[in-house]
Amino acid sequence: WALNSVLYAGVGAALAALVSALAGYGLAKYRFAGRNAIFNMILAGVLLPQIILAVPQYLLLSKVGLAGTYWSVLLPTVISPFGIYLCRIYAAASVPTDMLEAGRIDGAGEWRLFRSIAVPMMAPALVTVFLLQFVGSWNNFLLPYIMLSDGNTFPITVGLFTMVNQGAQQPALYTLAIAGALISIIPLIALFLGLQRYWRIDLISGGLKG
Repeated sequence: WALNSVLYAGVGAALAALVSALAGYGLAKYRFAGRNAIFNMILAGVLLPQIILAVPQYLLLSKVGLAGTYWSVLLPTVISPFGIYLCRIYAAASVPTDMLEAGRIDGAGEWRLFRSIAVPMMAPALVTVFLLQFVGSWNNFLLPYIMLSDGNTFPITVGLFTMVNQGAQQPALYTLAIAGALISIIPLIALFLGLQRYWRIDLISGGLKG
């Protein structure tokens, strides 16, 4: 269950950060028809509680045969409206358009500009998106509870829930569930302690610029 949670949270958060970076950068630095309409839809998605999408997502994924698989939990977490919004705002403020134009004059392609210039400058925003998505996926209960039926694919939240339910017949399982809940907090603490330096670097650089 813990390894499943690492898979759902880690891979889902990484993909969400990548998609948010690409979408946010594109919305901030490119002019195209419908850009404002797309951004307004993303803002609406930020205001929409994700819990109400669980059942519609299950119905959609069941039609394509993905319900009950790892993908049924991973795919809904890849698109993060708040992550796209944050990356769009951060890219507009931190990635100089003049630097991108200079790179184009030197012959750099759009993908190289994004990879070499935009991503390093957007690192604090990407770390924030990764952390928020990781914590949200790690603590997510309703989506995997609806999507999954095989105990081998359960994340730790659903696994501990099933263990607590079985504790009515086997009281010893309550102790294991409490120990599992305590252990499940450790990766979150380690992740925050390991990535907080990115925010410190951003604050220091902002102070120097000021």
